[in-house]
Amino acid sequence: MGSLDFELTIAGIAYGVLLIAATFVNNRFIEAFRLDGIFMRNPTPATRNINLVAGLAIIGYNVYTLL
Repeated sequence: MGSLDFELTIAGIAYGVLLIAATFVNNRFIEAFRLDGIFMRNPTPATRNINLVAGLAIIGYNVYTLL
């Protein structure tokens, strides 16, 4: 795996962790990265679970690419 590939994979894992944190933590920095806040017109606390599912999927894919 090339150096850039490895760095992008680690960045993907970090973004997945950030999305999972966005599900449970209210923070101005983390709120900017929420997927439901980016793609939905009216994000609500009920739509925060999208971040958990997406974060787990992103982490899973990136860990798979490391193997």
